[in-house]
Amino acid sequence: MRDATVTLAAVSGAHGVTGDVRLKLFGEGLASLKPHRSFNGGSLTVEKLKDDGKGGAIARFAEVTDRTAAEKLRGTALTVPRASLPPLAEGEYYYTDLIGLPAVSTAGEALGTCIAVENFGAGDVLEIERPAADGKPKRRFMVPMRLEAVPDWSGERLVIEAGYAQD
Repeated sequence: MRDATVTLAAVSGAHGVTGDVRLKLFGEGLASLKPHRSFNGGSLTVEKLKDDGKGGAIARFAEVTDRTAAEKLRGTALTVPRASLPPLAEGEYYYTDLIGLPAVSTAGEALGTCIAVENFGAGDVLEIERPAADGKPKRRFMVPMRLEAVPDWSGERLVIEAGYAQD
């Protein structure tokens, strides 16, 4: 596991006049935020956190005391250290664990690096970027994060079935 931060939410704007902020949640909803009392390396300390009834949340931070300060936070990502997240069951992963991993084919060919993990509704999809080579520019291809396409992965690399490594 690499030393990384994970974004759990982003401030979407002020809520009221006392410094509360609206949050756009990433991940498993409000439950993923509740275990954390501070964000962004301790620069934001949670005093109050509640569901907004619309799929987001309302938060009050000790460091934010009025609407003007809350508005200045608009767009701020709320991050925590990767190490503070709960352990995962076998076969589970956090996107941050996959991004940056080298990808190789089942035939042993170096394919490139995972630069993104997307989910368009049918499951996770890895975006792999091949480096520029032989006068050709960098190229990207996508692979579904399913056992038949990615038969093995670890904190060190992704192994992609050779037939899926076409671009």
